[in-house]
Amino acid sequence: MSGHSKWAGIKHKKAVVDARRGQLFTKVTRELTVSAREGGPDPSGNFRLRLAVQKAREVNMPADNIERAIQRGAGGKDGAQLEETRYEGYGPNGVAVMVDTLTDNRNRTVAAIRNVFTRSGGSLGETNSVAWMFTQQGVIRVSARGRDPDEVALELLDAVDVGEDGDISVDGDEVQVTVAPARFEDARRALEGRGCTIESAEVTMHPSTNVELDARQAPAVLRLLDALEEQDDVQQVYANAEIPDEVLETVG
Repeated sequence: MSGHSKWAGIKHKKAVVDARRGQLFTKVTRELTVSAREGGPDPSGNFRLRLAVQKAREVNMPADNIERAIQRGAGGKDGAQLEETRYEGYGPNGVAVMVDTLTDNRNRTVAAIRNVFTRSGGSLGETNSVAWMFTQQGVIRVSARGRDPDEVALELLDAVDVGEDGDISVDGDEVQVTVAPARFEDARRALEGRGCTIESAEVTMHPSTNVELDARQAPAVLRLLDALEEQDDVQQVYANAEIPDEVLETVG
């Protein structure tokens, strides 16, 4: 289990009530617009747009805002042309970090990202300097709702086809379902059909190797990840930090 997945779960819960709601809406709006521009305005035929709409609803974006963002992308009236760029580098303690951005000014964005890495004691790397460590996976976290999580996990093994590369595991009082991106929607529908309470669901980048951090090392890495996410052009941040629950509790 990736410790960064736990960190990401915490960030997900905080995001809904984040004081920077305006910034969050801006990032979701950009993703809606670019998704519609690239794959069309119909979510039923555009997987990326379906994920973007799901995210927008999770952060309580008004339906009118969602529709306007989609239509802006579908009509090609995005104003400034947004470009997708991925940056890679290393943070403190050798933690691998990938940063996905949407920007209308690549020079501005790369300068800002490099500055964050440098100030945090890390360094920006070349393309594929760390990407080879990550694979794309669908991750769905389900609440056990007061039941024994191990029992819930056993029940879900019969209900969800995770495929050869998938997994169902217990993480505290939650059950995590990991599947290939192609199986993500089927898995989510199967869980919803069983009345499961889905805490979060996303297609993310999962590291093949992890760097375990102790209470002394974790704060510097978390500051880097937070600083990257606070950048307006940054959409997603991934890292291979393994941060045990007890350490997260002391630094969170």
